[in-house]
Amino acid sequence: MDGIDGMDGMDGMDDTEALNHLHTGADYLRLAERTADPAVLGELARRAEYPFVWQAIARNAAAPTEALAALVGRRNSDHNDNRLTHLLAAHPAVTGAALDGLVESVAALLAEGERPYAAVLRLAARPELPAERIRALGRLPGASARLRRGITRALAARTAA
Repeated sequence: MDGIDGMDGMDGMDDTEALNHLHTGADYLRLAERTADPAVLGELARRAEYPFVWQAIARNAAAPTEALAALVGRRNSDHNDNRLTHLLAAHPAVTGAALDGLVESVAALLAEGERPYAAVLRLAARPELPAERIRALGRLPGASARLRRGITRALAARTAA
């Protein structure tokens, strides 16, 4: 049996070696979920073509900024794009240029008519982003009045904290 599950004895394999034995999307997913190795997560972020693997990397607390930056702007479908941007916006390791790229990616999604509203609200809660930059997202064509109200509330909560 191919894969990195216990059926073929690869469970004991170190994560770097396991990168050489990925055959299916399930293999990529299991490795993305189990590893805490930043280099392995970075390689998975660059190599994997599966949106569920991108999301697993974005959920992994050990994912480094470099690996997460490689996921910014990845596209698959409206649902997967919105889920990934939300996970990235919530990840504390998305900082600096990666965070700037994420804000730009979210702005592009809004301008295209997608609704990455959960990501916008997570970004609004991040104190390192200027309030005016977040308010600008609410003025884009895809933003709704409800999103603008959510932005206002998130920014107010940020200053109250």
